[in-house]
Amino acid sequence: MTTRRLSAVLGVLLATALAHTTLAPAAGAAPAGPGHAAPAPAQYLYSSIGDFDTEVKPLLDRPDIAGVQVVVPWKAMEPQKGRYDFSAIEEALTAVRARHKNLFVQVQDRFFSAPTRLPDYLLTDPAYAGGAAATTNESGLGPGEPGAVAAQWVPEVRRRFQSLLKALADRFDGRLAGVNLPETATQVDRGKDRTGYTDEAYFRAELDNMAFGAKVFKRTRFIQYVNFWPGEWNNDHGYMERTFEFAKAHGVGLGGPDVLPNRQAQMENSYPFFERYRGQLPMVAMAVQEPDFEYTNPSTGKPYTKEEFVDFGGRRLGADVMFWATSAPWLRRPAS
Repeated sequence: MTTRRLSAVLGVLLATALAHTTLAPAAGAAPAGPGHAAPAPAQYLYSSIGDFDTEVKPLLDRPDIAGVQVVVPWKAMEPQKGRYDFSAIEEALTAVRARHKNLFVQVQDRFFSAPTRLPDYLLTDPAYAGGAAATTNESGLGPGEPGAVAAQWVPEVRRRFQSLLKALADRFDGRLAGVNLPETATQVDRGKDRTGYTDEAYFRAELDNMAFGAKVFKRTRFIQYVNFWPGEWNNDHGYMERTFEFAKAHGVGLGGPDVLPNRQAQMENSYPFFERYRGQLPMVAMAVQEPDFEYTNPSTGKPYTKEEFVDFGGRRLGADVMFWATSAPWLRRPAS
């Protein structure tokens, strides 16, 4: 499946030490009071747009599924400079709405293996300084393939990305349940970089995209995934805390690509802030992606169960929605 990924940056960091009423109640939910259980997050599917027909449609009619999040590469939406193609999103939205369910779109500007699905003009026109930076990908599961991330820290690249977000909002604001940007974790290969990458420039560029997205999406939830920041561990540069404060101030939802209960790396980076800011963000959206099923719970020594994912995602992290890879074992069983 093309959405398979390894959470980037762990190796380097360790080394450096809504539109639909069904979502409205959860979007701004306050923390559960004493004696009251937190509401269970709504359960969604997660897939690449290319796998929608084969992997999503067979599961969409499940009564325990509220909708789907599709990952759409930048190039698929902008095949040529300034010419946008949202036909695949329209088709998915039609199928989802026919079942009275919701659609989220993840706008993908980074790729954890070849090919790099960014618009050709970004990669060839000198005005964009190469358009992307090569990345090395490593996690607790081991090294991954080389990948690439759009050079958002190059102002000309970021302007083009924000033009894409504006076009997407013009077409879908109020029709999509949510739009999210992918994880903040990345590992730029400094030896190959020709774009002028720095950790600080990357951080500032991501916050700028967050503010822009919140400005153009007025009725659809806009969400940034945040898990790790390059060059930072345990908020030692203040990036993580500033991200949550920025999101709170600008009305940006936050989330993450992995729910991994009690894992030290996550517990020393984004997870404490999800707990601290519980009830202060417009939406929290967490994903259980393919690699998460390969980890074991450090508390039990066994693979995580669905109940552990849901309990931790909802009770500890305050998730309003959870996106599940279609390979989740519980999706092979009938809905309860």
